[in-house]
Amino acid sequence: MSLRVYDTRRRAKLPFEKKPGEHVGIYTCGMTVQDKPHVGHMRSSISGDVIRRWLEWRGYPVTYVYNFTDIDDKIIAKANVEGVAYESVSRRNEQAYLEYALRLQIKPATHYPRATEHIAEIQALIQKLIDRGHAYASAGDVYFDVRSYSNYGQLSGHNVDDLRSGSRIEVGESKKDPLDFTLWKGAKPGEPSWPSPWGPGRPGWHIECSAMAMKYLGETLDFHGGGQDLVFPHHENEKAQSEAANGKPFVDFWVENGMVNLGGEKMSKSTKHFFLIEDVLREFEPDVVRFYLQSTHYRSPIEWNEERLREAGTAYARLRDAMAKSARFDGDSAAAGGDAARSSLHAEAAALAAKFEEAMDDDFNAARAQGHLFELAKEINRVADAPAATADDRAAVAEAGKTLLRLGSIVGLFATSEAPEEATSETVQALVRQRDEARVQKDWKRADQLRDKILALGYLLEDAKGGTQARRKR
Repeated sequence: MSLRVYDTRRRAKLPFEKKPGEHVGIYTCGMTVQDKPHVGHMRSSISGDVIRRWLEWRGYPVTYVYNFTDIDDKIIAKANVEGVAYESVSRRNEQAYLEYALRLQIKPATHYPRATEHIAEIQALIQKLIDRGHAYASAGDVYFDVRSYSNYGQLSGHNVDDLRSGSRIEVGESKKDPLDFTLWKGAKPGEPSWPSPWGPGRPGWHIECSAMAMKYLGETLDFHGGGQDLVFPHHENEKAQSEAANGKPFVDFWVENGMVNLGGEKMSKSTKHFFLIEDVLREFEPDVVRFYLQSTHYRSPIEWNEERLREAGTAYARLRDAMAKSARFDGDSAAAGGDAARSSLHAEAAALAAKFEEAMDDDFNAARAQGHLFELAKEINRVADAPAATADDRAAVAEAGKTLLRLGSIVGLFATSEAPEEATSETVQALVRQRDEARVQKDWKRADQLRDKILALGYLLEDAKGGTQARRKR
């Protein structure tokens, strides 16, 4: 079965045409870092991580970009209340996200761009839109002209006339049409700002993602993720401004994830209706939290409550118990000279592995794939617990346990069983090499960004003449 992916814009599940070995670019709308990460943020990141992991397992080199919106009204307001610079609020919440992403086995992104470090790219994109007649400056602000882009509403399914009938121009805005959205916000007294051809100010929310995504992934992305609450207006506006600037499709597959609900309502910071991930991980194992958050298809909503999480912990323990049981058969089967291929379990494990792959090829259905892990665990227990298990059966149990570990690891499970320190070390060494290259090129900003990523992964750096060494924090 070839990989098929549901695309929000086309509202259909379609084949992914690229061949293994061809590069794939994924952009996920990351946190606006005015506060600590909550469960909803981590569900979005786990959804993107599953997509990335499966593509890499299928042989696609992936560049994965996860951005931080590190300047906005709420960040500025919080910084003012605390009496600190906006960077202080943003950086501590970025580090909190990186810490908990690591604990949840979310692979480090290739790039973690910040809005404030891409002002030049943002301004260049805005100027391009102005030059092409899709944006205009007005009283220190710059707006995107929605009427100039004929496909506006295509992604979200909204009718532009209906949207206009319910829109109005807010006090202080100087745009031509209520639907026009801000690309550059003129500075207010006391706010952080950057110089621009239109006066001092800062980027609008939507333009930053387009500029950063295209810098690292080109003008057309393979996949664009984020929560379904971003489809309108954020992703709709990203699509409009990017396609208006470049005259080509911005994204091949829009892969937004469903919301985490709490008592039937969307988990959200704006409503104070959420669980911080730091609080959750005080009570539940990271493996169990990840297992639960991907136990529902990523496009579907998932209800969050502690009872269901405890049930998930009980279920997940069955998988680990089967794997531990199979490990006990490993040495015995080798000593007894058993041949796993002669046991019926061998064929059953292979069939379930194939079903696992089919589920993942069907729009990254990790929920269904995890169901096949339970079927495999049941077969392992059936054969392992049989009073008359042969040497061939014992060998098959040992091999089936390795298959269970391999399949679970593909979707980020069994972290404590897959030597995570060595796996993480490989990632860290790649980051160290990138940092050394940045230092040679005197790209100090990039070197500092890479240093921060390495520290967030739990490693310390020691600079020496022969290059940098990384060692795990103790």
